[in-house]
Amino acid sequence: MNLHLFLAYCLAVAILVLMPGPIVTLVVANSLSHGSRSGLATVAGASIGNAILLGATAVGLVAFFALLSEIFEVVRWAGAGYLIWLGVKAWRAHGGQDLAIVPGARRSSRAVFLQGFLIAITNPKALVFYVAFLPQFIDSHLPAGPQLLVMIGTMIIMALLSDSAYALLAGRARGWFTAPGRRRLQSRITGTLLIGIGCGLLLARRGN
Repeated sequence: MNLHLFLAYCLAVAILVLMPGPIVTLVVANSLSHGSRSGLATVAGASIGNAILLGATAVGLVAFFALLSEIFEVVRWAGAGYLIWLGVKAWRAHGGQDLAIVPGARRSSRAVFLQGFLIAITNPKALVFYVAFLPQFIDSHLPAGPQLLVMIGTMIIMALLSDSAYALLAGRARGWFTAPGRRRLQSRITGTLLIGIGCGLLLARRGN
């Protein structure tokens, strides 16, 4: 594993997992409606779904690189461009849909676990994102499989910790997550960071 690429990957993942997405939205909504325990059960289900999705992505990428290693750099350029496009889209967004925070009967842990699992594993945008994101930090001079294994494990652990923190905080601070101005600011921050990551990767490609 290339240490410099791995540290850059950890920094990028730390930024990305802190930015609210569909899973975080669901975790927060369940925590606010049913309590932190429901939020944590949602996190558990989503983590397993993400692990399966990431594993499938890694298997596909290893096979892809083995068959078409000559266009590895093309894939990485395209991936960086895709990250910039996501950043522009996030910047232009208006904060996304508001969370539906309506108190209701407590849902079973199994129900919210399944809900988290399904939203993670059936998200096609996440699969496309992983395909664009992971190759950016692979050292083409080293075997791709072990690198992807370490990267996937790192992402799952960091996402698990971040989502769990959201679940616990949401159970305590209802108003903070629902302010429209803050949701718009989150979209702007997300967009700026994604554009910055994409541009930085493109500049790094030019320097190689």
